[in-house]
Amino acid sequence: MRSFSDSYKAAGVDIEAGYEGVRRMAPHVARTRIPGVVSDLGGFGGLFAPDLSSCPDPVLVSGTDGVGTKLRIAQLLDRHDTIGIDCVAMCVNDVVCCGAKPLFFLDYIAIGRNDPGKVAEIVSGVAEGCVRAGCALLGGETAEHPGVMDPEDYDLAGFTVGIVDRSKVLDHNTMEPGDVVLALPSSGLHSNGYSLVRKVLGVEEEGWNRYSPDLGCTIGEELLKPTEIYVKPVLACLEAASVRGISHITGGGFYENLPRCLPEELSVKIERSALRTPPIFALIQRQGKIPERDMLNTFNMGVGMMVITAKAEADKALDTLRQAGCDAYVIGETVRGDRQVVLC
Repeated sequence: MRSFSDSYKAAGVDIEAGYEGVRRMAPHVARTRIPGVVSDLGGFGGLFAPDLSSCPDPVLVSGTDGVGTKLRIAQLLDRHDTIGIDCVAMCVNDVVCCGAKPLFFLDYIAIGRNDPGKVAEIVSGVAEGCVRAGCALLGGETAEHPGVMDPEDYDLAGFTVGIVDRSKVLDHNTMEPGDVVLALPSSGLHSNGYSLVRKVLGVEEEGWNRYSPDLGCTIGEELLKPTEIYVKPVLACLEAASVRGISHITGGGFYENLPRCLPEELSVKIERSALRTPPIFALIQRQGKIPERDMLNTFNMGVGMMVITAKAEADKALDTLRQAGCDAYVIGETVRGDRQVVLC
């Protein structure tokens, strides 16, 4: 018997729309299939059998996140095929900071009214993020929330599980003064600070549709640029060079995120003039009259991730990152201190 419920549909939940959404997202999910996936879409759980032949003492590493109010930009532009990349990026970029390779990802979409086309568009972005990270989209959930969310509204969250051999978990205690800090460029704002950005740039008052000569595009197009996924370049760097710490620069900016990968007796000195900061940050700072300290404590300022290497290994690390398509550059060094970030 075909599954449907007219009563549930009258209450605002369309089961058949959910089935259509799954049908449309299936080709996107198929793109992410990698060795280890042993289940198909639609089961009660996603099955994954990791290859442990090169990982005798495996440690699982998990991460979860959402996209925050960047979702509002996608909704204003009515473009939903990139926001999933952000969701994947926020999770996989975290777990790779431990030295872990992401294995699989699961998403959760809460939506006011189940629009199969929109849901499939969102999932296409999630799938693209998984392809860029080299992990599988193992499953997910779409939940229709009539009466709780507006019909056109939705939220997106997800989580990833990665794996690393215990011997390769990054040990920050190996860090010493004089280690080199490498900057991995961001694509822009990534997925942080959007509540402030929306206020400063007047996004809700059609500001998103304004063309900016400084940016070479509209405000909305700039704000919707997806978060960079650093997994493949960083994993290559971990294999090639002595990496002693990695920091994903997300909410809290430099001051909150860099200390998370430092031992207690070390600080980081950053050369402010070395920062390659995209124009969007200057635009936000100027229009919002935001102090420099607040900018650095809110945004990535053009640096989506920092990698700390032994000085003797810095050139090898840079070469590896660049060969993997990441135009990394030197931004500072570690110094004696109490886990502070010093800009000079």
